[in-house]
Parts: sequence; C-alpha cells; structure tokens
Amino acid sequence: MKKLALPRLMLSAGISLLMAPAAIGQDAPQLYKTTLVQAAPGKIGELISLYKKRFASDARIAAPAPMWMRHSQGDQWDLLLLTPVGSYLDYYSPERIATRQQSERSERWREQFAALIAWQEDVYVYGPPMEELRKAFAAGGFFHVEMFVALAGKHAELRRQREMENAYLKSLGRPQNFIFVRDQGAAWDLFTIGIYRDLKHYAESADLPQEKQEAAAKAAGFSSASDIGPYLRTLIRTHHDTLCGPVK
Repeated sequence: MKKLALPRLMLSAGISLLMAPAAIGQDAPQLYKTTLVQAAPGKIGELISLYKKRFASDARIAAPAPMWMRHSQGDQWDLLLLTPVGSYLDYYSPERIATRQQSERSERWREQFAALIAWQEDVYVYGPPMEELRKAFAAGGFFHVEMFVALAGKHAELRRQREMENAYLKSLGRPQNFIFVRDQGAAWDLFTIGIYRDLKHYAESADLPQEKQEAAAKAAGFSSASDIGPYLRTLIRTHHDTLCGPVK
C-alpha cells in the first residue's frame, strides 16, 4: 500500500470536511444512547414485542422513540437501538430520572427485559441531527453498520478517513454514511451506518465503472480506490460489519 503523505492527508481531510454533508453531524452533534442487544435463544420475537410495548409506554411520557434495526448477518447482536438523548443535562435531570423510575416501578421493565436478553452493551455517541437521521431511517429498507476500535493515537485520523470515504461516496452519487463518535460506554470508538432502499441499492456500487471509482477516490484524498480498505486497516484494531433490515 502506498502511504499518503502527511500534507496531502491533512489537505484531503480538510477538503472532505467541507464536502461532507450535515449527516456527519459536524455542526450540531446530537447525543445518542446506542444499545446493542442479543436475544435469549428463541426469544427474539418476544423481545421485539416487549420493546414495542416499552416504546408505546415511553411515548405517553414524551420520551424520544429510538430508531432501530434488526441483524441480518454479521456481528453477534440481534438489535441495534439509537435513542436520542439530547444532552446529559437533560437526560439526567431530576425530573427525567424520576419519570424513568416511576415507569420502571409500574411496568417492571428491567425484570421483563432480563428474561429475554442474553447479552447487551451500551455506548453513548455523538452523531448527526436527529431529524435528518429519522428521515433516513423512515425511508431505509437496508442498513450497513461498521463499528471500529481505533489503534492508539489514531482516533482523529480514523474519523478523517470516514469523512474522506463520504466524500468519495458523494462523488459517486452513493448514499453517504452517518458517523457516530464515542463519548463513553462500550469499547467502540466510532461507528457508521449506511442506509439504503434495499439490498439491490446497497450492491449497486459494484456496477460503477472503475475509472469513475478511481477519479472519485483521488478527489477524496486516497491514492486509489483499491487503497481505501488497506488504509483504513492501518488505523484500527477491531472492525465489525453487520447487515441489517428494518424491524417489522
């Protein structure tokens, strides 16, 4: 792999920041609680039904509804839920804590979910504006989730790489990835979600002419289209891919 020169990388990163859409969440990052859940064996249907019941209950107390998806193939989890938090000050205000506690006492949510969940982890992340994300989720029928743990000292460069890749996708007329950056919680430093109409839409990139891919890659700051993946791997310790569909 031909390594990018530092000045070129810094320049391309700056260009990509200018080219990247609001979906990256640069200007107005929104705080989300991300929950990854693996259902107990044979309990995925019951778990989904319980979450829907919980969402309906939360709506009555004006709690923001999560956006969620269901695993198709890839990582170990069955469901990914993105819950808009607003801010820590709002989420942990005495009023909202009291409301959640009252809901727990009346519905015994913790006990019900514990009977249906085999594994769970949470990570708080900053991401794109909620309205933009909800609009994309509502129209999406297929999701591609990539989750990363960065190598030491590579966190900022990993984010720049994802922004450069969004510039590449934009040049090709492809959907760009929503970027989420860890604040606290589980080990994932950053994850992205690509949202597509369906599997066919996701796979359309394979039909793009090679010369167009090369031009887009170089414009975004990569040495070539084939260098995008290898360069990413110089920045990460762990990388998980998951393909998902909407929850029915």
